[in-house]
Amino acid sequence: MDTNTILLISTCFASFFTFQIIFHVVSYWFSAKISPGFNNLNFKKKIEWNSRVVSTCHSLVVGLVGLYIFLFDEAGIADPLWGDTSLGKVNVAIASGYLVSDLLILIWYWKVIGDKYFVIHHCTALYAYHFVLLSHKGSHSQLWSSLVAQKNDGVLVYVGNFRLLAELSSPFVNQRWFFEALKYPKFSKANVINGILMTVVFFVVRIASIPPYYGYMYSVFGTEAYMRLGFLIQFSWISTCVVLDVMNVMWMIKISKGCIKVISLLRQEKARKSLQNGKLD
Repeated sequence: MDTNTILLISTCFASFFTFQIIFHVVSYWFSAKISPGFNNLNFKKKIEWNSRVVSTCHSLVVGLVGLYIFLFDEAGIADPLWGDTSLGKVNVAIASGYLVSDLLILIWYWKVIGDKYFVIHHCTALYAYHFVLLSHKGSHSQLWSSLVAQKNDGVLVYVGNFRLLAELSSPFVNQRWFFEALKYPKFSKANVINGILMTVVFFVVRIASIPPYYGYMYSVFGTEAYMRLGFLIQFSWISTCVVLDVMNVMWMIKISKGCIKVISLLRQEKARKSLQNGKLD
């Protein structure tokens, strides 16, 4: 086992235990400090609250690191399929540790926060990310070598980190839930601003990115670099992305309906106030 593999495995375990500690210990203490309303929540609400605190922490870390890699990683930009970057692999390892941690929490508290779509999302992402993290070198059978890349030292690392940009929308989604749990008025300034940011950021990182992403996938299809991936990775790359993006579109539709509903209610409220002011005049 080489040093790089040990680093990635250690990162996965460190990520897993860190997010478990945040969920079981840190979130209770921190949330009570910054939000007195946390202590008034019932057990079920506190479980979901802590889960979303962990989600926000994870999203900020992997999303911002992913953004840095997307903008500045020279090896990845030059060759998105095979460009190798240690930081990119570490970021995927952190995300993988979180996904396992969150899966465990979802299963343990299934009656409280269980969601089949999150299970599908997490399992799909873990399956895809294991190709980024595992190295496949020369000791394969001929059949296996025809299915996967014979030398996978950095396969799809840049692509995997590009997918992690989607996490930049999660803090806004979670913040919306926090406001709702604390019974903030729907039309409060903080709630409305967060709602707008949530919709815009979600659309940019999860929906607007779809056409150029699949456009790139089409542009490399059949190239020598693509063929070197092997059939299994080729199939897994396409299929997992389709599954994740179908869910992203479903969530975007749900968010858009909520946004349209709030805008409609805001207009009604504005019209009602204008009418009242007119009567007073």
